[in-house]
Amino acid sequence: IRFWSNIPFITVPLSRAHGKSFAHRSELKHAKRIVVKLGSAVVTRGDECGLALGRLASIVEQVSMLQNQGREMMIVTSGAVAFGKQRLRHEILLSQSVRQALHSGQSQLKDMAVPVLEARACAAAGQSGLMALYEAMFTQYSICAAQILVTNLDFHDEQKRRNLNGTLHELLRMNIVPIINTNDAVVPPPEPNSDLQGVNVISVKDNDSLAARLAVEMKTDLLIVLSDVEGLFDSPPGSDDAKLIDIFYPGDQQSVTFGTKSRVGMGGMEAKVKAALWALQGGTSVVIANGTHPKISGHVITDIVEGKKVGTFFSEVKPAGPTVEQQAEMARAGGRTLAALQPEQRAEIIYRLADLLTDQREEILLANKKDLEEAENKGRLALPLLKRLSLSTSKLNSLAIGLRQIAASSQDSVGRVIRRTRIAKNLDLEQVTVPIGVLLVIFESRPDCLPQVSALAIASGNGLLLKGGKEAAHSNQILHHLTQEALSIHGVSDAVQLVNTREEVEDLCRLDKLIDLIIPRGSSQLVRNIQKAAKGIPVMGHSEGICHVYVDTDASVEKVTRIIRDSKCEYPAACNALETLLIHRDLLRTPLFDQIIDMLRVEQVKIHAGPKFASYLTFSPSEVKSLRIEYGDLECCIEVVDSVQEAVEHIHKYGSSHTDVIITENEKTAEFFLQHVDSACVFWNASTRFSDGYRFGLGAEVGISTSRIHARGPVGIEGLLTTKWLLRGDNHVVSDFSEHGSMKYLHESLPLPQRNAN
Repeated sequence: IRFWSNIPFITVPLSRAHGKSFAHRSELKHAKRIVVKLGSAVVTRGDECGLALGRLASIVEQVSMLQNQGREMMIVTSGAVAFGKQRLRHEILLSQSVRQALHSGQSQLKDMAVPVLEARACAAAGQSGLMALYEAMFTQYSICAAQILVTNLDFHDEQKRRNLNGTLHELLRMNIVPIINTNDAVVPPPEPNSDLQGVNVISVKDNDSLAARLAVEMKTDLLIVLSDVEGLFDSPPGSDDAKLIDIFYPGDQQSVTFGTKSRVGMGGMEAKVKAALWALQGGTSVVIANGTHPKISGHVITDIVEGKKVGTFFSEVKPAGPTVEQQAEMARAGGRTLAALQPEQRAEIIYRLADLLTDQREEILLANKKDLEEAENKGRLALPLLKRLSLSTSKLNSLAIGLRQIAASSQDSVGRVIRRTRIAKNLDLEQVTVPIGVLLVIFESRPDCLPQVSALAIASGNGLLLKGGKEAAHSNQILHHLTQEALSIHGVSDAVQLVNTREEVEDLCRLDKLIDLIIPRGSSQLVRNIQKAAKGIPVMGHSEGICHVYVDTDASVEKVTRIIRDSKCEYPAACNALETLLIHRDLLRTPLFDQIIDMLRVEQVKIHAGPKFASYLTFSPSEVKSLRIEYGDLECCIEVVDSVQEAVEHIHKYGSSHTDVIITENEKTAEFFLQHVDSACVFWNASTRFSDGYRFGLGAEVGISTSRIHARGPVGIEGLLTTKWLLRGDNHVVSDFSEHGSMKYLHESLPLPQRNAN
């Protein structure tokens, strides 16, 4: 903790040698000295007369937060002209209204015209008010701000340049935020063709060039340029094919078409790019982003510093492979080609992948051994996750069997007609299955997930983006290589892409124009984070697996302990493992109840007592903190219910709609449970662990969904398909079916074509 003016603030260890810009967004969190450039469109209101106070307050809050982390913040601001214009207009209108009231009468007030105001005069009138506003806002965060007005001469005159440099360093040393602006009251018009002529020369003709010059002069780590567009586009924003450029590299200017400048200010996007490249050459990283969007302006600066994918990042380091956006486009194109193949060809690819899993067993296990050794050396994975990370010969054999099941069952999955209707004579309608599009599957510590999901995507004709955990990098790499080798037999290698760039999961979830469905495979925390981060993309999955087993009064003694043991102890980390055991009250203090407790103790399962169960016991296990806990380990909760109806109500209140089981010999009670429990999977006298795509005969699954829309439960090929409608007519128009038209609707159901018997 450092102190300045008796006010403590927290510092963070931030340091790096200046001279080379950051290569990746993820490194921006190490930036210590930061310049934030606020464009005229960011600072001013839409009517260009006055300041956008709410936006400005949010920016000040973000800058203050970063300053109090120990960073050195500087602001290059516009807005003096707009603020002065507001003040001068008010004064002129007031003056005119008084004069006209005296000489012309009130009737002519409405005809008053506001004269065109000279920009230098507006700047002179607005500069003091703008600074007073900044000071008032920064004072709320116990931060002092200082104003510095500069012109081009201050950079080109050596003595003035040194003076400016010394002043800025002294202000930063004292934890003061310098607020810099061009002195528009006296600044001369910019000289033509004198801007940005090399690394050592930059003409300060607008605040973009000022910010770039200042950033290099002060050896700044990061320059954030805020404007009224999301970043740099490959063509003017608003045009049909305009795409936001995530990372811009020197030399890419030829691929960009610049539009007009913003509604206010002296610069345009072309000026910003030139200034950004100049700063980049000087060793300063640059991000151009939108500072006006109401949904993101409140955290745009902090998001950039945290390394999130916001705006356009300028980098000198070009990655060896394609960007994730390019990978998504490749997956879509490859997926469409895949969907156009014959079913036998898609099955052939999957059979080939199954063969490769067993033929290349040694190479796969060697890569997996590297992952396990690295994870154990770093000690970053718990034992259950290490088990998930581990591959074995038996696992690979099981994978191959599952893939062959998928291949055998996928012959008529794509293009299958599920409804036929004759709308009218010679007008037939069909509803057919088609792929969803591009799937993004994010998985942790489960390399066996890669070939499973790939096979399901291939069978359903979907393009696929895979994002695996870094703990399984070696395993994922070889498994993806084998997948592409199998795809290559029909020339569709691009259909399955493995994301190897430093993309954060949150950033991937924002690619709503490229990805159609996100499927998370991992911890409940991962699923919740993805559901929260996904912007406009549906997420298929479940955030929790709180599975129940209800033991009824008519339960079989032989079945109870077997089913409970398998549900809880066979694989306690699985999402379909038992977490809460519900026992009918009449079974308490019976031999059956004692057998259950003894079995759990032998299996070393820690028992937590629910509130009602605890009330029946003199000395009870620790009372549960919540009835909505997914333990994921050898722990479970026991609670008492008075009836099957109460068991159903308990499950609806505390469950996660995943998998729930009843153990009873009473068929009527069992059917009541099966019909009334509203979960994805509801079983009678069977372990919760059967809730699995492979065990359901789906070959494999991309996950288990508790959603009520589209797929539910273990999701196989069918869950990765949607439908489209095909209408075949012969010169049909709707007007023919009007009241006085010549045609009538038939709406006859037609028989479906025979499915492949295989």
